[in-house]
Amino acid sequence: MSNHKDEVEFPKMSFLLMAVTTGFVGGILWSLIGYLCYYFNYSTIEPNILLEPFTVGTWRESWIGIILTIILYGIISIGVALVYYILLKKLNTMWVGIGYGFVLFLVVFLILNPIFPSMKPFLQNDINTLIAAACVYILYGLFIGYSISYEHNEIKYFKEKELKR
Repeated sequence: MSNHKDEVEFPKMSFLLMAVTTGFVGGILWSLIGYLCYYFNYSTIEPNILLEPFTVGTWRESWIGIILTIILYGIISIGVALVYYILLKKLNTMWVGIGYGFVLFLVVFLILNPIFPSMKPFLQNDINTLIAAACVYILYGLFIGYSISYEHNEIKYFKEKELKR
């Protein structure tokens, strides 16, 4: 039998901070996957296209541009995770995250497309690029969505368990 006083409690991260961390890590992880897709020619869209509207010169294609782009994806992803946190955290199914990722794909490729001059219009992209990008966005949405929903349900479960004591 374990004595409750003997148990070590680690400091707990707030749920909002966990969502922010999930967003940042997700942005970095999935932008790296996007770079791998570009490197192995699954996609013709280079992830540093994000810097295109704001920079001049070829420095964005160097290592500093790649690092800056990855960090920028992490920062933008915090906002994406917060939107999921506010609107969808209570929905505990992987399909919501998959749908969220697909909606993000459509927003980037259909609505935000004119912001990026080197990105072809949606139907002019080759099928490999569209499939690779859709898969990365869907998996990114699944990562963000399921991580946040899982944590929300864990917190809810332990609160209910504590109330029953």
